[in-house]
Amino acid sequence: MKNVLFDLDGVLVDYQPSVRIEHIAVTLERSASDVHAAIYGSGVEAAADAGRLGPDEYLDALGKIMGLRLPVDVWTEARRRATRIRPALMARIASLASQGVGVGILTNNGHLFAAQWERIVPELFPLFRGRAHVAARFGATKPDPRVYAGALGKLGWRAQDTLFIDDAQANVDGALEAGLAARCCGSEDSVGDVLASL
Repeated sequence: MKNVLFDLDGVLVDYQPSVRIEHIAVTLERSASDVHAAIYGSGVEAAADAGRLGPDEYLDALGKIMGLRLPVDVWTEARRRATRIRPALMARIASLASQGVGVGILTNNGHLFAAQWERIVPELFPLFRGRAHVAARFGATKPDPRVYAGALGKLGWRAQDTLFIDDAQANVDGALEAGLAARCCGSEDSVGDVLASL
């Protein structure tokens, strides 16, 4: 493999939605259940991930459900607090990159997340700068094969040269359908084992 394309949440980082929900709830004086329903129960998050809502539309839609304005700084800080990098993996990936292996990210997230990458997970940059992509950019979400094809096109990589790593088997299956090699890794150790094998 000449390149490795990584999922974000559950692969490069540990993500805790409950932390995100709690920060928004406390900051905006709403119940955690109301915030959870707005983000995960309304379909707004899924629509944003698939590229059907831009950043302002997404924030407006969530705010409308909760009956208030959701500031971008509150949303970003909530996502930052909920996202924890895996430092040992970063060292392995940096080592691979220094040996000429291409590294990139493909995550099911929306345009707002893409605009806030470097505030949410600054430790990923500059290593992944210009090589980090959200599914929204391609108008669908993983496991749709079009998402992988779109990311490969932006990266200038060939499917047969690229290994994709995700913590969801469905997304791995989508990558295989798109012609990539793919591995399902449900823990930091399993991701590390795959990287060590490279």
